[in-house]
Amino acid sequence: MKDPRISFLAAGLLLAAVQLPAHAIDGASLEFGTGNKTQFLRGSLQWNFQRALYESERLALRGYWDLSLAEWRGNQYNNQPGEHQNITEVGLTPMFRLQSGKLYGEFGVGLHFLSHLYNNNNRRFSTSAEFGSKLGIGYSLTPHTDIGLSVQHYSNGGIKHPNSGVNFVSIKASYHFP
Repeated sequence: MKDPRISFLAAGLLLAAVQLPAHAIDGASLEFGTGNKTQFLRGSLQWNFQRALYESERLALRGYWDLSLAEWRGNQYNNQPGEHQNITEVGLTPMFRLQSGKLYGEFGVGLHFLSHLYNNNNRRFSTSAEFGSKLGIGYSLTPHTDIGLSVQHYSNGGIKHPNSGVNFVSIKASYHFP
């Protein structure tokens, strides 16, 4: 089994490699997701990395910090149909965006804190701190707005069991401040 200290070390190195800018917010987004008989609504604020990681005439790799607040609603709490569980989630994720023209792909892994232990539809978490990974695609409608579709996975990385993990599919609308 993979040593969880390696994941923490990698996250620390990533944080050290990319500086968090101290200036104003660069963007905001609203996202809706569903999976495992659970839905969420998430609002996020973004701060761009201070410089592009790679840039050419047709391709750019940039990044941003995503600070999010979400409300989850499980519809099969304790594996009982009709029983509900509400969870508040706060997360911080460094996101990396590879963009060519109006199309982009993005990915990131961050740390998320849940107000309660998730227990829905035969999926359970044993920790309130979870790693959230996200892989998405999107389209820039204007220089300041875009829409995206993503898949997300939450898990504690095997730190403690049970660790069933949960997957979501989501749609996101973003606005980038001029």
